[in-house]
Amino acid sequence: MSAVLAEASCHPLLDQARAQARVAGLPYAGGVPPAQAWALVQAGAALLVDVRSAEERKFVGHVPGSLHVAWATGTSLTRNPRFTRELEARLRKTDVLLLLCRSGKRSALAAEAAARAGFEQAFNVLEGFEGELNAAQQRGTADGWRFRALPWVQD
Repeated sequence: MSAVLAEASCHPLLDQARAQARVAGLPYAGGVPPAQAWALVQAGAALLVDVRSAEERKFVGHVPGSLHVAWATGTSLTRNPRFTRELEARLRKTDVLLLLCRSGKRSALAAEAAARAGFEQAFNVLEGFEGELNAAQQRGTADGWRFRALPWVQD
């Protein structure tokens, strides 16, 4: 583990997320709000892993510099059976991982799978990239990475 990421595993934001996860009984390290996730990435304290499909990243946008390991693939979002193997091929089990999806639901499942595979510091980015649906069935109007005006690009 790099010295920066080793020190980061003791970061106060991550400690707080871990404590909340223990209280909630989460099967992964915890949840981190988008702005805090970006601050951790910018500080070199964590790696942002986008678990959305390649299509979502291309047509909806993505965070510059984020890694991509799809939890599900294609427009039908078929579960990727190689998800944990792909994580293992690209990352160390000691790395601090911030997993990001559309709303925070798939990334929670991905964080759980990563934790079962031995990634001890797999965190879910709360709210996701686009946020929750509003009453009009639209995303991006109340929460999420883009709503919070955090960096993103679109192809």
